[in-house]
Amino acid sequence: QVQLAESGGGLVQTGGSLRLSCVASGQTASAYALGWIRQAPGKEREFVAGITSGGDTSYADTMKGRFTISRDYAKNLVYLQMDNLKPEDSAVYYCAAASWIIFRTPNEFAYWGQGTQVTVSS
Repeated sequence: QVQLAESGGGLVQTGGSLRLSCVASGQTASAYALGWIRQAPGKEREFVAGITSGGDTSYADTMKGRFTISRDYAKNLVYLQMDNLKPEDSAVYYCAAASWIIFRTPNEFAYWGQGTQVTVSS
């Protein structure tokens, strides 16, 4: 089992940047793929980015070039650097763990954090 805790959300203006962090704990945390999923009010959860235990990364097409996922394996941390933020990026961002990431869908993730709010003002 994996426990996840996010931090780093907040309010930012359009065009600004934020970095989200997530610490993964549990005996097998390092073996999991970790990812970021977001959910805006009234919308379904949406895959943002993922990184495997081996370091392979994947992104939703709409986030490519603006968001960067990275991982500190020694500290069991995963980061999401978000640049050039837009109002439509406003959502609760969840850190999640999966055995693998194939289809880039939220359903692949078995363990979830509590989420952190990101609000981008226009």
